[in-house]
Amino acid sequence: MDCSLLRYQFRNLPASQTDKLGTSGKVWMGAENSHWHLELNYEQWVALSVSGSRPSARYKHAAAVVDAKLYISGGSRNGRYLSDVQVFDLETLAWSSLKLSTEPNVDKINDSLPREILPATSGHSMFKWGNKLLLVGGHSKNISANLSVWFIDLESHHCGVVETTGKVPVARGGQSLTLVGSKLIMFGGEDRHRQLMNDVHVLDMETMTWDVLAVTQTPPAPRFDHTAAVHAERYLLIFGGCSHSIFFNDLHVLDLETMEWSQPQIQGDLVTPRAGHAGITIDENWYIVGGGDNRSGAPETLLLNMSKLVMTVLTSVGGRDPLASEGVSLSSVLLDGEEILVAFGGYNGKYNNEVYVMRPKPRDSPHPKIFQSPAAAAAAASVTAAYALSKSGKLEFSEMEDLNIKLAQGNGSQRDLASDINAIREEKKMLESALAKVRAENSSFKGKIDETTGTHADLSKELHSVQGQLNAERSRCAKLEAQISELQKMLESSPSIEEEVQLLRKQKSSWEHDMELASAVQRQSSGGVWKWMSG
Repeated sequence: MDCSLLRYQFRNLPASQTDKLGTSGKVWMGAENSHWHLELNYEQWVALSVSGSRPSARYKHAAAVVDAKLYISGGSRNGRYLSDVQVFDLETLAWSSLKLSTEPNVDKINDSLPREILPATSGHSMFKWGNKLLLVGGHSKNISANLSVWFIDLESHHCGVVETTGKVPVARGGQSLTLVGSKLIMFGGEDRHRQLMNDVHVLDMETMTWDVLAVTQTPPAPRFDHTAAVHAERYLLIFGGCSHSIFFNDLHVLDLETMEWSQPQIQGDLVTPRAGHAGITIDENWYIVGGGDNRSGAPETLLLNMSKLVMTVLTSVGGRDPLASEGVSLSSVLLDGEEILVAFGGYNGKYNNEVYVMRPKPRDSPHPKIFQSPAAAAAAASVTAAYALSKSGKLEFSEMEDLNIKLAQGNGSQRDLASDINAIREEKKMLESALAKVRAENSSFKGKIDETTGTHADLSKELHSVQGQLNAERSRCAKLEAQISELQKMLESSPSIEEEVQLLRKQKSSWEHDMELASAVQRQSSGGVWKWMSG
């Protein structure tokens, strides 16, 4: 199944589901305080409260930060490519739109091409070079056979096409671009015929000349929508991405000096395959956000220590959070000497146009790791031996002795070999002692975990009991509320009843008065007759 179908599956969700998309649930930060970033908690995503007209929600756009301003270019929404350029000031937290124009006779402009404002593009890359933003690759309706490079002058806001020479790559989208000094390294992508690639091209930014890198060893499988980073100005790292049927969570490294591919093992947390994610490097740390597969978005914010090759899950959001989206962008901005991560856009059933920020926790910067050097091989052998010892608890000394004899053969004297063996013996004892301590700690932790599990079970039972009582009280409260409502209605009608009673009393009093008058008349009439008869 094509990984690009992720957006179509989300798009066809019923409204009742898309209305329930998750949010990061974090507080909103406003622009009242110019030092808002200092109020952020470490490694917690926060949505910014912004001013100005927001750009339209989108995904697969390009993003870059220049002078504390986030530039957003193009992208896709509802199957339509976008061509606008939006600017978000990370100091005032205000959006604005960048108005572009064309300019004739600009260096590197190909006069044979028709001059036009920036074309609507999706799946492209953007980065700063000098006083310009360069936009490379991507899919558009009027895509040419070869890869195009556009520029935006940040001072004049002029826009045009950069003329490149050499072995210009075929046009593509979903590729990765990484700047190494004055060289721009491009890997993979999907061309306009949906053919996937795993080739490596380099653009010399001084001469604007393309070339193809001749690499050795096994390259990554052809892919697109992956992410890339450079380590120690020498190693190109490729992580994740997808083909038309497979999602990847592998890591590949290209040594730019030896031009050899390798696939080192990632230590630390296991992560699921993903495509459409975004990454940014700060010193030795590679932060990765978003992406997903055909079933769900990737909710984790990952940190790969490029020296130790250790992957850590820093934080996670809900599965339908805007940060767990395909086609999200990730940048970094330096505010008051502190790097802040900035994420924008993405699609996971709903297009997003919120700005999220995170304050990374300060970390040490270890020395760069030399992936392909003999020193790295020796270090890897030591780590492997230590790991095997921790697993088995026993490492036959004769095996280590044979190993060191082979390593030292032809490389040192017998006395040096004996010294090395003694050192290894001491190291073995230290490792065994450390292993015993770790096992004791593990046993202690297991006891605490069992105790916590039992406490959790008891608390769960108590919680269910309390919930049952609460439901009964809620039912009783509902009945009381109904009775109160009836009594309230009766109280409201009491004035009219009192008036009727007063009226009836008046009628009764009048009727009694009339009866008394009638009785008096009757008595008088009766007395007069008897007097006449007796007379």
